[in-house]
Amino acid sequence: MNKAEIVEIKKQFSPDKCTIDRICGCYVDHEKNKLMIDKRAFGSIPEEEMYKYLDIFKHTLTGTIGKNLIPLEFPMDQEEEGGTQNFLLALRDTHLEDDSLVDEFYDRVIANYVNAENYYIILVHAVYDIPGVTSDHIENDDASTDVYDYILCSICPVKLSKAGLGYNETDNRIEDRFRDWVVDAPTKGMLFPAFIDRNTDIHNMLYFTKKPEDLQPEFITALFGGRPPMSAPDQKDTFNAIITDTIGEEGSYDTLRTLHENLEQMVEDHAEDQTPLTIGKEDLRSLLQDAGVPERNMENFNKNYENCIGESEDYPLLASNIVNNKKFQIQTPDVEIKVNPDRTDLVETRIIDGRQCIVIKVDDHVEVNGINVRTIFND
Repeated sequence: MNKAEIVEIKKQFSPDKCTIDRICGCYVDHEKNKLMIDKRAFGSIPEEEMYKYLDIFKHTLTGTIGKNLIPLEFPMDQEEEGGTQNFLLALRDTHLEDDSLVDEFYDRVIANYVNAENYYIILVHAVYDIPGVTSDHIENDDASTDVYDYILCSICPVKLSKAGLGYNETDNRIEDRFRDWVVDAPTKGMLFPAFIDRNTDIHNMLYFTKKPEDLQPEFITALFGGRPPMSAPDQKDTFNAIITDTIGEEGSYDTLRTLHENLEQMVEDHAEDQTPLTIGKEDLRSLLQDAGVPERNMENFNKNYENCIGESEDYPLLASNIVNNKKFQIQTPDVEIKVNPDRTDLVETRIIDGRQCIVIKVDDHVEVNGINVRTIFND
C-alpha cells in the first residue's frame, strides 16, 4: 500500500464516512487472562464513545511506511487450507459474526503478543464502497463499481491513570482523584486485506507498530505466517555492516560523504513517489562504485551482502531507513560533529604536523555554548 491508499482508508474513520458495521473486543490482563469480551453493532455505540474508537483506528494507520506501517505479502502456502491468510479470509467473510473464529483470533494474539501490561484487542469489520475517480482525480460516487471488504485490528495498552488531586464540582472541594483503567493509543495493529491500486488485495496485509524497533517477529509470524521483515533499525545496521565490510580499512571521509550525498540525491529524486524508494543489491553496488570504492574491495561485495542479508537473497532496504537527510554526523571517541547535510563540503580531512585531522571551514561567526567567539579568529 502506498501513502495515498492508506490516507483514503483513514478518511473512512470519521462519523460522516464510517462504514464499520461490527466491532468486537477482548480485554486481556498482563497474565494473558481474558477479562472481558465485547461484540456489538458499531452503530449502537454512543456518539462520544464512537469518536474515541475512530481515533484509535486512525492511529493504527498512522506512521511511515517501512517504519511503522509494514506491508506484508503472504507466502503461497499460507493461502491454503489452515494457513494464516486462509484463516483471516474466513474471519473477514463471516463479518466477525462467527464467535469461534473471533475467539481463535484472540487466542492467536494472546499466545504470541509480548506485553507486560493489560491490553485491549479491538477488531472491526467494514465494507467501503470505492468511489470512481475522474481523469481530474475527482471522486465520483456514481462511478463506483467495487467494494473493499476488510477487517482492522488495534491492540491498545490499558493503564491505570495517575494518582493525583482533582476538583469535585458537586462538593466544591479538592480531593483525591479516582484512578481508573484507561485505554491508550494502539501499539500494534493490522489491516487485512491490503488496499492496493484502490482495490482489495487478499494476498497482502498491512502491519502496524508504534515503535519501529519493536516489531515482535514471532507475533508477525503468528498473524502472517511468513518471514518477518527487518525492523527499521535493523535495516540501518545491516546497511552499515555491508558498507563497513566492503570498504574495509581503506574507507575515507570523502568516500562516505559521497555515498551519503548520492543516496540523499536518490531520495530527493523520488520524494514525490507514493511508493517508498527501496535500495536493492545492485543499487547498493552502484552506490559504492560511484563513491569511489576500489574494485579490489568490490570483489568481496557479493560475499559481504550475503553474510548480512542471507545467501542468494536480495532484500531491498528502504531508503528512508538507511539515510538521515536531516543529519550528517562525525564522531571520534571524544568529539562529535553535526553537519547540515547540504553542507558536508565544509568538512574535510587533512594531515597536519603528521597527524590526521578533521578540518571545518568557518566564516566569521562562531559560537561556543551560545557565546560569539569571533574575536578568537581575529587575534
